[in-house]
Amino acid sequence: MKLPRIRKPMKLYTAFVMSITLSIVATVLVSSYIYYRNYTNAALNQTFLSDLDLLARTSKDVNSMKDSAQSLSFQIYRNSAISKLLNYSSPDVYDVVAGMNELSNMLNSMPFIDSIMVYNSAPNTFYIAALSGQNGIFPKEELVDQNIIRTLDQFKSYKPFTPIPRVYNNHPDTVVPVSVYTYLCYDAINTSQTISSAVAVNVNAAWINRSITLKEGQLPGQTFLIDDQDRILSTETLLPAELTKAEDQLLRSSVMNRDTDYLIHSFYNVKSLISFTERDSLGWQYVKITPYHTLVDSVSAIRNTSLTIAGMILAAGLLISWLLSGFLYRPVRRITTKLNMLETEKRNNSQTIRQNTLRDLLLGIRTLTSEQKLEKLKQAGITFRFQQDYRVVLLKIDHFQEFLAKRGSDLATYKYAILNISWEIMSQLYPVETVNMDDASLVLLVNTDSPDVTLDEAIFLEKLGQVQQAVLDYLSISISVTYSPATNQSGHLHPLYEQVKEASLHRMFYGHGSVIDSDDILALKSKEYIYPMDKEKRFSEAIKTGKTAEAMTIFQEILAETALYPIQVMRLAMSHLTMTTNTLITSIQKNSAMDFPGGLSMYMPSLDSVETLEELVATFHSFLVDVHSKLTEKRSMKQGDLVKSINSLIEKHFADPDLNVNWIAEQFDMSSLYISRIYKQQTLNALGDAISEFRMEKAKELLELTQIPIAQIADQVGYTSSTYFHRIFKKHFGVTPTEFRKAGAGHFQT
Repeated sequence: MKLPRIRKPMKLYTAFVMSITLSIVATVLVSSYIYYRNYTNAALNQTFLSDLDLLARTSKDVNSMKDSAQSLSFQIYRNSAISKLLNYSSPDVYDVVAGMNELSNMLNSMPFIDSIMVYNSAPNTFYIAALSGQNGIFPKEELVDQNIIRTLDQFKSYKPFTPIPRVYNNHPDTVVPVSVYTYLCYDAINTSQTISSAVAVNVNAAWINRSITLKEGQLPGQTFLIDDQDRILSTETLLPAELTKAEDQLLRSSVMNRDTDYLIHSFYNVKSLISFTERDSLGWQYVKITPYHTLVDSVSAIRNTSLTIAGMILAAGLLISWLLSGFLYRPVRRITTKLNMLETEKRNNSQTIRQNTLRDLLLGIRTLTSEQKLEKLKQAGITFRFQQDYRVVLLKIDHFQEFLAKRGSDLATYKYAILNISWEIMSQLYPVETVNMDDASLVLLVNTDSPDVTLDEAIFLEKLGQVQQAVLDYLSISISVTYSPATNQSGHLHPLYEQVKEASLHRMFYGHGSVIDSDDILALKSKEYIYPMDKEKRFSEAIKTGKTAEAMTIFQEILAETALYPIQVMRLAMSHLTMTTNTLITSIQKNSAMDFPGGLSMYMPSLDSVETLEELVATFHSFLVDVHSKLTEKRSMKQGDLVKSINSLIEKHFADPDLNVNWIAEQFDMSSLYISRIYKQQTLNALGDAISEFRMEKAKELLELTQIPIAQIADQVGYTSSTYFHRIFKKHFGVTPTEFRKAGAGHFQT
């Protein structure tokens, strides 16, 4: 039960201080808003008038320059020296020099002109006087400024003496192009209506645009020119402005062909003041874009100062009110704190009680057999409807031992997160209760037949799949799910839990991340299982003969067959195989004198240490490989020691006439056949031959170092018959003992 919230009564002076504070703050805020609006409108109007003055001045400069360019062009045509360059197809050198001097004088007299170009179509030649770049006489094909050629070719598109904004390169190595206004005068009075001659006066764009060039103290912004051909150009470069589709559409729909005005709109994604002029006598419009924030920065500073003052007044008023009320009502606060602590403790205890109660019901410690007990559950905060169709869903964390090793300290937190995710997803359709069980298990109680939901197996399974995927995505944890059939009997809760608990063990066959229907597992109990003794016998033979791969194939076949039976059958089969393997390995241990550190039980795989059949097979295979490896190593070491012992025995008893294979086998209590085979495997030499070779080496040594009679030497190396000794010696060295002694051993050694 939630405790009522205790409100602190406000004293008269506290309410009075707060009322005055809020009135002052409201007055400051309202006045600040009014001032801000008025100052902003004034700043906009002032900026617009300033921008309009600059744009109008630029327009006037362009128009006045038209008259100057027209006058200069007529002067050039009337000049006798230059007219020869315009009209003569082949002017002589003196005429060319005189004409070029005249052009240079005109250029130098007008600093705002970048270059003057005189064109004669007869020789296709340009005569250029320029401050920089190409300066002189150039055939049409050598001209760097190809833009002027295109302009002349399209001369009908331009009105005479109307400035043409353009950009050109005045030198082959020029990196930065030159921006100019070109004033064109031409003679096209002929039958073909083509240009016979022309004069192009290129006026420096920077000089004309000096009025709108950003100067210190002016607000930052951009200026655009809309010419008589509706091109939108940057006044800085006279190149087409880099505009997005939205910005281009804005200028064409809201600015182009409109009367002088301004508007506030986003430009380059920045709120801006857009000031523009109407079309002038040239059919041009000028547009100035000024970021809005630069207009209102100073006004915003005043507004922010006002807001700061209002905030300080409000903070001071609140602080004073808080101090006064806090001082007077400190005892009440202590009581409230204690009550809140009690409420929190009760809530935590309630959650613990809920979990313990549900866990006891699942484990059968408590039962639900009467209406009275169901009512007690509601009093404990458990509103789950056990009298409507519900299912028990068991969640198990996969790779649990690995999880404990890495994140075991946070197990409770992760399990809480899994339950939370499960509740969030399942409660979208069904009433749900979550229960934290021991170890890797968690349980969901799901009302699958609520008034708002029609039972649908496919939807239910889809939700369980979403739970698995969400836990994997958010927590990187794989879970297996086992669910029970639906029931509306409260007394079936514990049996259903036991059913899903047993069915979940079939994760051994289904694998990690599986979804198991406990009814499917329950149906397996009707089948009778017969243990395959023939396969176990083949399994034993494979282990005895060291055929690990064959043994593992049979091992996996035996266990895989138990998937169609209750899990106890699999445990029984595993117990059989473990006992058989244990007996075989123990026998091998005794015969091979091989010991396992800590005992064999430390190496034998256990069902409790694995979760799936694949893991069990892999663990058992590793065990058999380890045993086979140790056995092979032990056998190899033992056989090597046996050969050393045999050689030592031969060296010690070579003079004994009874020394032979059978005698040696008796000394080691082994069969002569086994002794001979092991010796041959380890030395690649027969044991009988090894005895003869050792005796012959000793006989050769006695013949070389002593004068003992040959018959006596034969006796000393274990031969009772000197004749047999002669025959063996000759067979071994190719000479008789007598010949060996006479001739010297060095000539007859093999």
